[in-house]
Amino acid sequence: MAEPIEPQDYRYGINVVDIGDLRVARGLSRRVPSTCRHLRLAYDTSERRIYCQDCETDVEGFDAFLQMVERHHYLQAKSEKLHQDAAHTIISRAGKRMDEAWRSRNMAPCCPHCSKAILPEDVVNGVSMTNKEWEMRQRAASVQRADKGQA
Repeated sequence: MAEPIEPQDYRYGINVVDIGDLRVARGLSRRVPSTCRHLRLAYDTSERRIYCQDCETDVEGFDAFLQMVERHHYLQAKSEKLHQDAAHTIISRAGKRMDEAWRSRNMAPCCPHCSKAILPEDVVNGVSMTNKEWEMRQRAASVQRADKGQA
């Protein structure tokens, strides 16, 4: 025999009874089987059956397999879209600052050394690169030369 249902009191004194609880008390499932889309499948290996956790009805093996395949294709497409979006996302702070500077309609960022404007068209085909360690040594040497020149 099912336990009696206790109505729940809410803030303004309205007694609310969950329809699902009433269905369970009468020996039925929480949800009407015809409205359930069987999204929460359970695989019972001991009984060798597949059933829906919401409406508690058995689901045919082919339908369960089809649902898994559809979900797999959906997740794979979503993953590929996220991967493509990540390829276009700037992660570094320097890249974000340059992107922000290039979004300005009237202004363009300047080269920190020669003070000439750097336009997006200048780097569309890539940029020339140099060794960071070599560049740091050159900058340190130029600072030392400037210090000797002032002394």
